[in-house]
Amino acid sequence: MTPLSGLLRRCWQMVGRPTLVRRLMLAQVLMLSVVWSLAVAFVLIEGTDEDSSISHGVLRAIANVADNLADQPQRQHESLRAMDEALREDFASGGMPELAPRTLVWRNGQLIYRSVDAPAGIRSAGPVDAEMLDIKGQVWRTHTVVEGATRVTILEAGGPWQFFITINSRGYYLLPLLISLPFLLLPAWLSIRLALRPWHKVAQEVSARGPRDLRPLAFKPSHGELAALVDSINALLQRVDTSAARERSFIADATHELRTPLAAMRINVEALQGQARDPRQQELLDGILNSNSRAARLVGQLLRLTRSEVPSEAGERAAPQAFDVLLQDRLAALSWLAQAGGIELELQAAVPLCVPGQRESLVSLIDNLVENAIKYSPRGASVTVSLHAQGDHAVLHVADQGPGIPAALHARVFDRFFRAPQQDQPGSGLGLSIVASVVARHGGAIALHQADGGQGLLVEVRLPLAPVVMP
Repeated sequence: MTPLSGLLRRCWQMVGRPTLVRRLMLAQVLMLSVVWSLAVAFVLIEGTDEDSSISHGVLRAIANVADNLADQPQRQHESLRAMDEALREDFASGGMPELAPRTLVWRNGQLIYRSVDAPAGIRSAGPVDAEMLDIKGQVWRTHTVVEGATRVTILEAGGPWQFFITINSRGYYLLPLLISLPFLLLPAWLSIRLALRPWHKVAQEVSARGPRDLRPLAFKPSHGELAALVDSINALLQRVDTSAARERSFIADATHELRTPLAAMRINVEALQGQARDPRQQELLDGILNSNSRAARLVGQLLRLTRSEVPSEAGERAAPQAFDVLLQDRLAALSWLAQAGGIELELQAAVPLCVPGQRESLVSLIDNLVENAIKYSPRGASVTVSLHAQGDHAVLHVADQGPGIPAALHARVFDRFFRAPQQDQPGSGLGLSIVASVVARHGGAIALHQADGGQGLLVEVRLPLAPVVMP
């Protein structure tokens, strides 16, 4: 796809995507068109209902000219033609000669003057008052004045529909509408944008929320329609929060209750191991112990996950934690696991760093990262844990020499119970989900990279540093 075609496609998507602003603007344009059409219809109906656009005084003047010049036919005809052209001049200059009046003058019952495009077949014995005539499919309005022996009849194009077709063919209907639209669209757009500012505030607050932030919206609009929407959103958030709390409570209670039977099972199996003499029985008991260990680990991870998602209570407010000291303590506690797997643990922390947070949550973060690194590293490999400051953040790196994770799956491995394909190590898929939850609660960020040397996984965690208190 060329850059130009890509640009055209994005523009088309932007134009084709329905928006509320565009819908309101189209509604205003449609309403304007309807109002303009009604106004034109009113003018047409009122205009065609009038007796004539030419006063009776003008018709009497034409009759007087015909009478006074009756003995001079040449001058009479020229004068009548001049007056006829004067009546038609306004319509001709306006571009609507079809609507110009036609003049017919009789004297003593004989037609002495007729406009060049006046219809034939109208006799002098016609009505004096106004009348609608249909001559060869053309509707005309007649207006007649009789002065002595002279009779003057004015013909005007009649019928609202015919009049509308005529003015529309000259652009007098659509042209004003098209000219006014650009000048009306910009004020309409500005007025709609201003009117929708409270709506945008609600949208911005909703979009700024994280997936676990279920507090009611802080913005309280005074507008009735928007207030009803905000109240509905807050009610939905309350229901979701209640449901999530009920789910967390159930998981916490269930996992806590499972720890006791698992511990009792392990004690009983270990007791049986001491009495078993058959190697096959020992093998079966070892399998039960391994399954018990995996189940106990899963229960422990579920407990940590539940605790990591519970909002901080008043007694568990974030306090400055010596992150470098905590890191040393946890690596020392996990050294037995590294030794059992033949893994070398290396810590690189040059300066003391403090981060605000809950100690238990930070312990869970470190344990899950280091345990995963040890579990997926081959025997004889090394796991490097480094801590340094970068700006106002503490940066923790945990690098292993395992198989790594494909870049396409970096975003998915933080989902609960998701495990990368072709993993030969047992697990529940909760470790990185717990880490991501802890990092989010502490206002940090987590990212996955390829370890140095192209083998293994590098997990990078950024946590805000605790503010320095000046003495």
